[in-house]
Amino acid sequence: MLYDLKGDASMSSTVGILYSAVRENHQRLQLITDGMSQDELEYKGPDSNFNSTAQLINHIMYVDFNWIFRIKEQPLPTSLEKQYGPMLDVNNRLPKVKDMSLESLMCEYESVLTMVKDTCEQLTDPDLDRVVTFGRNNENQATIRWGLWHIADHNRYHQAHINQLRKWYGEDLCEN
Repeated sequence: MLYDLKGDASMSSTVGILYSAVRENHQRLQLITDGMSQDELEYKGPDSNFNSTAQLINHIMYVDFNWIFRIKEQPLPTSLEKQYGPMLDVNNRLPKVKDMSLESLMCEYESVLTMVKDTCEQLTDPDLDRVVTFGRNNENQATIRWGLWHIADHNRYHQAHINQLRKWYGEDLCEN
């Protein structure tokens, strides 16, 4: 297998490289979650005080949606906010996700990746210098370049949490 960050032919050079990093991390997420049972998907760690894989995948999608609409200079649609949000619940934790299958989550995440691709196809390399705001009160600024990189990096960051949950889940199965 050849690994490369070659962009899509429908995208400008640097945009394509950034999109390929997003796509690769999406594929990696599919690989590391493959074969998860519903119980494992909802597992919250040895003492049930961590975010589940389902919560983490939902969170990744929510963050990606926010960046997609930020890049498009549009507000996040209320329907997406209701379906995937909020960023944090009243207890400052990721919202609960129950009774949603891995297949459903990954199918929804595939549609997010399609939206990222469609958005990237509309961007040119000079667009990457455009600055957008983000944060709870839009107190932070970033270039679109950084935003696309963040989509890929944020996904991979939470993959480490999912890998740890899988390890703990396997250990808990062996103990019981």
